[in-house]
Amino acid sequence: MNVCKLLFVAVLAFSMAACTNVLPRQRGNLALPHMAYTPDPLEFGFRQHTAFSKEAAFGGYGGGGGGCGCN
Repeated sequence: MNVCKLLFVAVLAFSMAACTNVLPRQRGNLALPHMAYTPDPLEFGFRQHTAFSKEAAFGGYGGGGGGCGCN
């Protein structure tokens, strides 16, 4: 039981230590292209277009059209 409590306290301490405030002067480092979720937006858009054209479905990306690939 003591091991479980110790493990819980350790996990809690590590999770609290990971939270920090980002200063305005540091936000430029987080906005670098290699930090982006999708580093190449054109390739991401092409892959999404291909996916919803092949599957005849779309959703969550704001695109419209059917499965014919002509949109």
